Amino acid sequence: MVKEKPDLSFWQIWNMCFGFLGIQFGFALQNANVSRIFQTLGAEMDTIPLLWIAGPVTGLIVQPIVGHFSDKTWTRLGRRRPYFLYGALATSLALVVMPNASVLWMAAGMLWIMDAAINVSMEPFRAFVGDNLPKRQQAKGYAMQSFFIGIGAVVASMLPWILAQFGVSNQAPEGTIPDTVRYAFYAGAVVLFAAVAWTVFRSREYSPEQLAEFEAAEPASERHHSERRDAAAYRRSALAWLSPGLLATFAIWLWDWHPQLYILSVALMVFGLLQLWVAQSRARGSADNGMATVMDDLFSMPTAMKQLAVVQFFSWFALFAMWIYTTAAVTGVHFGSSDPSSAAYNEGANWVGVLFAAYNGFSALAAVVIPVMVRHFGLRRAHLLNLLLGAAGLASFLVVSDPTLLLVAMVGVGFAWASILSLPYAMLAGCLPAAKMGVYMGIFNFFIVIPQLLAASVLGLILRLGFDNQPIYALAIGAVSLVIAGVATLRVSQNGAALSQSPSVS
Repeated sequence: MVKEKPDLSFWQIWNMCFGFLGIQFGFALQNANVSRIFQTLGAEMDTIPLLWIAGPVTGLIVQPIVGHFSDKTWTRLGRRRPYFLYGALATSLALVVMPNASVLWMAAGMLWIMDAAINVSMEPFRAFVGDNLPKRQQAKGYAMQSFFIGIGAVVASMLPWILAQFGVSNQAPEGTIPDTVRYAFYAGAVVLFAAVAWTVFRSREYSPEQLAEFEAAEPASERHHSERRDAAAYRRSALAWLSPGLLATFAIWLWDWHPQLYILSVALMVFGLLQLWVAQSRARGSADNGMATVMDDLFSMPTAMKQLAVVQFFSWFALFAMWIYTTAAVTGVHFGSSDPSSAAYNEGANWVGVLFAAYNGFSALAAVVIPVMVRHFGLRRAHLLNLLLGAAGLASFLVVSDPTLLLVAMVGVGFAWASILSLPYAMLAGCLPAAKMGVYMGIFNFFIVIPQLLAASVLGLILRLGFDNQPIYALAIGAVSLVIAGVATLRVSQNGAALSQSPSVS
C-alpha cells in the first residue's frame, strides 16, 4: 500500500540537524578570522576579495556534484551521511593547518581546501531534511538547522576574544597568526567533527526504494520533472554566455581595467563552454553524464526556485560584503587602526568576533520568533521584514561611533541571517522531486555563490573608485542589497504546499 513519510519527533529532528552546529562552528571561525589572517600575512585591502573567492568557486563546483552523486549513493551509512562524515574529517584537518600558514599563498590555498571540504558536508544536509521529513515538517527542519547555525557560530565567533580574556596572547610578531586565533581553530576542528559524527550515528535514512514509494503517494500535480534540452538549445545558450564573456575579457585587457573583473568575465565564458560541451556530447548521441543532467535540471527549475534566485542573489551579496569588510571597517573607523600588528587593530578584530557571535546568537533566538512572524504576516512578508531589519543593522555602522552599540545593530543582522537560512527553503519545500533533492539543493546554491563571485569581482573596485577605498561603505552597499532582496521576496509565488508551512523549532 502507498504510504506517506511519518512525522518525526522533536529529538529525531534535533539529532538529524545537530551536525549543522559543527559545520557552522568551522564556517564562523573562517568568516570572522580569514580577513584578519590575510591582512596579518600582508594582503592589501583591495586584494582581499580576490582571496575570498575560494568559498564561492568551490561551492559552485562542489555542491551540485556532491548533490548529484549523493542522490545516487546508498551505503551502510545511508545516502547523505557518508558525505557528512568524510567532509567533516577533511574540514577538521584543514582547520588545524590553516592558522599555521606562514605565507599568504599557503593561507589562501588552505582556504580553498577548507571550503571544498565544508561544502562536501554542508550540501547534503539541506537534502537530508527533504529526504527524511514529510512536507508539513520540512520548514521545521530548516528552522532547526538555522537554530544550530546560530548556536554554533556564537561560540566560534567569540573564541579568540574568550581566549584573550583567559590570558592567551592576542598579539604576535609581524606576519605571525596570534595564539588566540590558532587555538580557536584547533577547538573548532574538534567541535566540528564531534557534532557531525553525532548526526551520522544518531540518525537514519530512508532507502531509495522507500523514497520512491513516498513520492508515488504525492499528487501528480505536485511533482516536478526536468526536461531534456536538445543540442541546438544548448548551442544557442552557450553563444549567449560566451559572447559577452569574451568581449568583457578583451575589454578588460585592452583598457587595462582592474584585474578583479576577470573573475566575472571568465565565469561567463566557463558557463558558456560547459553548455557547449553538453551540446556537443548530446549531438553525438553520447549517454548523459552528470554534467548534462545538472544542466538539464538547472534550466528546468521550478517557478518558485527561479523567483527565489533573485532573493538569494541580493541577500548573499550583502552577506559577503559584511563578511569581507566588517573587520577592516570596525578596526579602521571604530578603533582607529589599520595596522594588523597594532594592539588597537587586534582589539578591534576580536570585537568583530564578538559582533559576529552576537548576530549568530540573535539568529538562534530569531529561529524561535520567526514562526510567530510567519503566522501573523505569512512567509513572504516575514522574510521582507527580517531583511529590512538586517539592512538597518548594516546601515547603522555608518552612524554609530561607539563600538559597543554595534551590538544593537547585530539584532537586525541576526534576524536577517536566521530568515535567509530558513524561509527561502520553506518557500521552496515541496517543489523538489525526492530523486533529485540533492542536485536541486546544489543548484540552489548557485544563487548563493554567484553573488559572492560578483562581490569578489566588483566590491574592491567600487570601494577604490567611488569611496576612497573605505571599507565601511561596503556595509552600506550591503544594506541596499538587502532592501532589494526584501522587495523581490514579494514576487515569489504563493502557490504550493511549501508556503503553507510555518517553520518552528518546537
